[in-house]
Parts: sequence; structure tokens; C-alpha cells
Amino acid sequence: MINPKSVMAIVFRAMLVACFWSVSCNLTLAGPPANAKQQTNTAAAAAVATPTPPAEQPAPTPRVRAYLFRGAMGPIFSRGMDRLTSRLQEVGVQADVNEFTICRIVAARAIREYKEDPLPIVLIGHSMGGLCSVIFADVLRQENIPVSLVITIDPAHATENVPLNVERFINIFLSDSVLGGGDVVAEPGYQGHYASYDLKDHKEVTHINIDKMDTIHDQLVNAIVQLGTTPMQIKGDTAPLRYLVPADEPLELWDSGIPQFARAGDTLQRLATANHVPLWSLTQANKLPDDAPLIPGQRIVIPRHLMPVAEQPATTTAAAEAAKRSTTPSPRSSRGESSGERSSPRTR
Repeated sequence: MINPKSVMAIVFRAMLVACFWSVSCNLTLAGPPANAKQQTNTAAAAAVATPTPPAEQPAPTPRVRAYLFRGAMGPIFSRGMDRLTSRLQEVGVQADVNEFTICRIVAARAIREYKEDPLPIVLIGHSMGGLCSVIFADVLRQENIPVSLVITIDPAHATENVPLNVERFINIFLSDSVLGGGDVVAEPGYQGHYASYDLKDHKEVTHINIDKMDTIHDQLVNAIVQLGTTPMQIKGDTAPLRYLVPADEPLELWDSGIPQFARAGDTLQRLATANHVPLWSLTQANKLPDDAPLIPGQRIVIPRHLMPVAEQPATTTAAAEAAKRSTTPSPRSSRGESSGERSSPRTR
């Protein structure tokens, strides 16, 4: 005979075992405990809240065309134009270099290119290439095409006047040079920006190496890149600049001058410091001695960059090397020696 108490005891134990396994399974299927779930949710929220860093924007491509010209026997003596062309191409400028003998042929091509896609035009030439650049600009004038910038580097004496369609003109020359020496002036009524730099007192500079100077290239590349990427900041009247750069002073290529009016207590030195320009640039531009007393309201011409120097991009390592050289005295060589290809005068 079966004992009822024994049966009840067996049934009760079976129910306990079943309940135990049921609870274990439910805990397993329920997933991680509440605190683990909270940590997961917090991590997910942090991932959503953390913004993805923006991708670095590429530098804008300069929208400008540059036409460069060598001088006589250019493949031998004007190779600086090739180097400058390569540097412009490296920073995205549409640039090519040609012999001055095909000046008008290239000008005809430039007219077609401008009519298809009117980009700012830059013309640069050394020696006879400088003469070509001015002729080139005049050919474009006859087609009512503006020229944004013309740079002549020790151009030939026969170089004509700067035509009225040129917005900015810079001449870097040696007034006592036989092969170059062109002291180019503008046509009467010229309203653009004009700056002339005579380096005859820099005995380390010759007609053969002036086109190869890194310090000139650095400044020209920066100016051309800006021309194609950023509007020029043109304020106030324009005053032409004509400088004989002192022998121990670096060459800084200002675009033109702007008049300021002296206030009570002003001196040339005070104005030079306030405008971050060397004192000699004010004495020459205004034909005044260093210690000349200034009358309140007196008009004083200050050299300027149309684009602030602080905004100029670093183009290549050559710019950094040039800056480093500007703090280290370099040996000077006599005119005509092979060492004359050193990049001097230096940028500040």
C-alpha cells in the first residue's frame, strides 16, 4: 500500500526542481543585469553625441593663368623662368613658359583662352621676356582684355610703357645693366598699381641670376596664388612707388603706395613702425630725410601690399628656407661670379 505522505513528498520535491530550472532559464533569457544594460545605453548615447570631426578642406585651386617668357638664349640664361613656372604649377596655377620670339603667337592663344574662360591673367618675363610681357599686355588691350599683373625682371632697355589695361605692374631691374636695365614707366593716365625696384646697389645680383632668386620667386608665387583665390583688398588712393633698394636691405615687393596724413607728433620713424615698413621706404617714397619734421595734415605715401602679408600662404619649403636665410648673413660675391646665383637680397 502506497503511503500518501511519501507521494506528497516526492511531488513537492519535483515542483521545487522545476521551479529552480524555470527561474534559471528566465534569468538567462532576460539578458544582462540592469546595471550592464545601463552602461550599454550610456555608451551608445555617447557615440551618438560625439560629432565626427570634419574632413580637412583642400586648398582652393588658384583661378588664374600665368604666361612666362625667357630672354635671349633663354634655355641657357633664363632658366629661372622655368623654375618659377614649375613652382606655380605645383600650387595649382595654370602656367607655361615660352621663348620671347613667339610672344605674339602666345598672346593670340591667350585671347582665345580668355574668351572661352575669362580668368585673371599674369605675365612674367626676364630680359627680352620682360619686353615681350609688355607687348603681350598691349595686344590684349587692343582686345579690351584686362591684365591682372605684369612682372618684368631686368627687362631690355627697349621695353615700352605699361599699357592702361594692366591692373598691377612690378619692375625689378638693375639700372646699370647692359643686357637689361629697362626702367619701365607707365603710360600717361595709368590708374593701376605701380612699383619699381632698382637693385643696382646689390652687387651680388646680376642680369644672369636675378631671374633665379628664390626670394623673388617666393613673393611672386604667394601674390599669384592670392590673386587666383582671394579678392584684393584695395582701399584708398593709389600712389606709384620707385625705389633704389639699399645695398644691405632685403627686397620686399609692395604693390603700390597709399597716402596717409600726418598727425601732431608724427615722425617718419613713428609712421614706419606703425605701418611695419622700413624707414628707408618712407624717406625715398616721400623724398624726405629721416629726421624731417612733419606738419599735421601733411601727405605721406606708405608702401602697401594689396593682400596682407599675414594672409599669404606658405607655398613650398623654399619660402621657409628663405626666411631662415634672412636671419643669417650670407657671403657677398662680386657681380658676374658664379656664386652670384645666391638668393639675395632676402625677404624680410
